[in-house]
Amino acid sequence: MCELLIMLELFGFLFFNSLLFRAICLFLFGICIGSFLNVVIYRLPVMLQKSWRNQCIELLGSDCKVNVDNTHFNLIHPSSHCPKCHAKVPVWSNIPILGYFLIAGKCVNCKLRISIRYPLIEFLTGVVFVAVGFIESETISIIGGLVFSAFIISLIMIDFDTFLLPDELTLPLVWLGLLFNINGDICGGLSNAVIGAVIGYLILWLIYWLFKLVTKKEGMGYGDFKLLAAIGAWVGWQNLLSVLIISSLTGIVYALLMRLSGRLQPGKPIPFGPFLGVAGLITLLYANRLVPLVIY
Repeated sequence: MCELLIMLELFGFLFFNSLLFRAICLFLFGICIGSFLNVVIYRLPVMLQKSWRNQCIELLGSDCKVNVDNTHFNLIHPSSHCPKCHAKVPVWSNIPILGYFLIAGKCVNCKLRISIRYPLIEFLTGVVFVAVGFIESETISIIGGLVFSAFIISLIMIDFDTFLLPDELTLPLVWLGLLFNINGDICGGLSNAVIGAVIGYLILWLIYWLFKLVTKKEGMGYGDFKLLAAIGAWVGWQNLLSVLIISSLTGIVYALLMRLSGRLQPGKPIPFGPFLGVAGLITLLYANRLVPLVIY
């Protein structure tokens, strides 16, 4: 027991006094979390679609000729497998980043090409975690930054893939933002976080209805309102302007680049959640530097 305490004290000392040691630890931890995020990004939308389908079937009752899907599918079951041949993925191939290259980016059974996105998300998560460790120095701030980053990366990728921002992620992110700000550790005070959540939701809600009244079309979804509310709960109301400016600019640049490359057809929508997520992450890490730029 004494040896364990000594090791923990040594780890804590090195973690908070050596940036290199902190970076290595957070990168390794980040790529492991990124591996789990890959599961969330792929499986959560499938779980939601299945749940919504079953609810519709139950509501229709005898009028519906389709049976409820009772197959067991969640973040844990079934185990990782190839979508084509359904062969189980070897345990050693689940090693973050390295596992992808050990199997040469292909299914070991049917040789189906596996997307490079999986190791990229793992690497990105590791890099973001390192950035949090370099910018933040207090324990609560580091933990909060890591939690926020993991949620945001998941939401960004899910929205890009499906145009969904699940309540299962956005709503817990709101409550976590309020909890981490009970003592003002992230945005300076609980009142800042509460007002940030309320204003964050109302801003996009008002924009949505104004746009709909003028154009008779829907410009965004309710998930965007909840995501900005969650971001507001973390960064505070005083930083929401930075979030809106950064997200709008990055969204415009992305749309222009996609149009110029021919990958975005006129009238085709793009998700706004990813740009809100990127802006929220940047603002959380660099809030003290962004506010003066926005003001002046």
